[in-house]
Amino acid sequence: MQVVVRGVRIECVTGNIVEQHDMDAIVNAANAWLRPGGGVAGAIHHAAGPELERECEPLAPIEPGQAVITDGHRLLNRYVIHCLGPVYGRDEPASRLLASCYREALARAEEAGIFSIAFPALSTGAFGYPVEDAARVALETVVHRTPHLESVRYIRFVLSKDEDRDIHARILKELTG
Repeated sequence: MQVVVRGVRIECVTGNIVEQHDMDAIVNAANAWLRPGGGVAGAIHHAAGPELERECEPLAPIEPGQAVITDGHRLLNRYVIHCLGPVYGRDEPASRLLASCYREALARAEEAGIFSIAFPALSTGAFGYPVEDAARVALETVVHRTPHLESVRYIRFVLSKDEDRDIHARILKELTG
């Protein structure tokens, strides 16, 4: 599903975040120390190579809701934006911290002059955030940021399951009419 909001294309697809070769930047669902781990972070670090971990070392630790940007290294994406989402039920207020991840990632993208960015469903894996609640926070935040975006014109949500894509698409449709 795809919509255009104030000149910014927003879409929801099923796929693998490290296979978004047409995106300038991909977003990493990072841990505080920006190290390889499981899930999205592990996949991105594996694909980007050890240079990514070396570049991340002096940037860590980050707090929930923060985002930092690095080179994409061996990825076909020029940049990786690393966000630390909240652990659901522990990092509070979870919705405010999750919204901050999306705002901060878009701010880093704007600072770097990035045109296209791909997000995973931050905090919904090991961090336990319910997908529907997380999708609503993410999409409301992104839609509300569109009037302030100058360089970012293409935002993709890359979901690992069709069910998660359908949830995101339904909420995006609700928010954009």
